[in-house]
Amino acid sequence: MKNRAAVYPVIMAGGSGTRFWPLSRHLFPKQLLRIIGDETLIQQTMRRVVHGAPAQQVLISTNPAQAESIRIQLVEWKDEIKDNFVLEPEGRNTAPAIALAALELVRRDPDAVMLVVPADHIVKGQKEFDAAVKLAAELAGQGYLVTFGIKPIRPETGYGYIKPNKRITVGKQGKLKGHPVSRFVEKPNAVKAAQYVKAKDYYWNSGMFVWRAATILEEIRHHQPALFKGIERIRELMQAGGMRGAIDEEYKKLAPVSVDTGVMERSTKSAVVPVAFEWSDVGSWGSLDEVAPKDKAGNIVGGRVVDLGSRRSVVYGDRRVVATIGLTDMVVVDTPDATLVCPKDRAQDVKKVVDILKQQGAPEHLEHVTVHRPWGSYTILEEGDGYKVKRVTVKPGGRLSLQMHHRRSEHWVVIAGTARVTRGDDVFDLQVGQSTAIPVETRHRLENFGQETLHIIEVQNGPYLGEDDIVRFKDEYGRTAHG
Repeated sequence: MKNRAAVYPVIMAGGSGTRFWPLSRHLFPKQLLRIIGDETLIQQTMRRVVHGAPAQQVLISTNPAQAESIRIQLVEWKDEIKDNFVLEPEGRNTAPAIALAALELVRRDPDAVMLVVPADHIVKGQKEFDAAVKLAAELAGQGYLVTFGIKPIRPETGYGYIKPNKRITVGKQGKLKGHPVSRFVEKPNAVKAAQYVKAKDYYWNSGMFVWRAATILEEIRHHQPALFKGIERIRELMQAGGMRGAIDEEYKKLAPVSVDTGVMERSTKSAVVPVAFEWSDVGSWGSLDEVAPKDKAGNIVGGRVVDLGSRRSVVYGDRRVVATIGLTDMVVVDTPDATLVCPKDRAQDVKKVVDILKQQGAPEHLEHVTVHRPWGSYTILEEGDGYKVKRVTVKPGGRLSLQMHHRRSEHWVVIAGTARVTRGDDVFDLQVGQSTAIPVETRHRLENFGQETLHIIEVQNGPYLGEDDIVRFKDEYGRTAHG
């Protein structure tokens, strides 16, 4: 093996969007939010990892439904990462997703070292992060599976804990040292967590890992043979040029396995590097206290908020004015289609609300009324049985795909800007106040060649109005033919 193998960051970006509902949704999860600072969490993560590795070496592990939103947010690196998306057809927990990314890296570079990082964590201290990655990469070269350990600042019951064997040092760099893992502890109760913090020899498991791609595949083979057999079938299909559908079906057969409990806790190669950088997984609205700026009363406030006398509360208003009076330790989050009100210490129960909405088939768990696309956005204004009304905006130079719908017709009315319309074999421009109809199963496209944003009202009619009723013939943004 090379003395210094290349490090390939793998950003795990398949979050479900439950913990920061209603601001996050299944198709717009936490990683796409601006929790702190001017950039979203995934933008911050990307900037952090490319500080030590070329952008073209970064893989994005996600699902087809979220890939488009991620591409929009990572447009700064669009050319470098355009072919670097590893897509899961269905979520199968972390071990299968990591194995799929490892297959791709071994294909590119048999000696590749993986830096696995969640897309939605907050890390402060670039220099300290880079140093930890450097030491962990050296340990990975020696065959270790390395995780970063975070010094606990409270008896947290929502994290796993790691006890290193500090009598043995397997790597050292400045003040940083790596140690074999003596013990992993899954999320403990409050009493145990307090004991671990008091003992001062346990660390939080950050969920960030460094290992050789070939090593993690070998450890999966040893500790999760059923998963490895499935991954091997996928590898064989890829090598034989198998159809995407066949590969996806094989992946869906894999049992969900956590890389922590399924591999790391069973391996004799696990090591931990206690790190110096600040870290938070920002697990709920209540955890914002760790990272977000507060006013003099301890409130975290964003958007259009008028408050009188509240303390230690989180209040966010999107478009409407949100007025709060005399709240203490509360969370209030208002969006155009959903509002959350709860005590801060019940913020973890937001996930239960999302589960109920999902069971009900309510659209509020899935996406916002405004959905962003590479060409602009659309906002659902109203919908009912057999119809849906949208406001569509197209940026200057933006082009929707040349597409067709099997089950719906559309009627477009221009309210601002000039629209270039393709309808069948006809191409024509529409000015403000003009309109056109797009019949079912008619190829069509909307473009904006002007200097101002194009706004249209779109009225859809048909027995099925889902966004997956679309066939793309040409697309400027590399999206698939269907969906």
